[in-house]
Amino acid sequence: METDKNSTFDPDLVHEIFKLVWRRRAADREKNDLPQTMDTEIVGAASASRKNRPTFANATALKLSCELLRVFVAEAVQRAAVIAEAEGTNRIEATHLERILPQLLLDF
Repeated sequence: METDKNSTFDPDLVHEIFKLVWRRRAADREKNDLPQTMDTEIVGAASASRKNRPTFANATALKLSCELLRVFVAEAVQRAAVIAEAEGTNRIEATHLERILPQLLLDF
């Protein structure tokens, strides 16, 4: 299924968000590293393998992630619009999104 480039999220933006999360998780892992009292050979081997492996996403994974985000946002807007319409308003407000969010997260 081909989508118009303007109707989906930018893969470069999604990739930058992923990299930000990966960097934060790596920093958290380093901060919570194993205690120094353990055998240094075991600690060194475990931490070296984690630190030396780069995390990356290929182009297909990024496209699929963008499509998933697009579908998620479209579904959230649609569900919130139904709630807003039931209340007799034409605008979606934060309260409408708050009401649909629990079920939306369970569905995705």
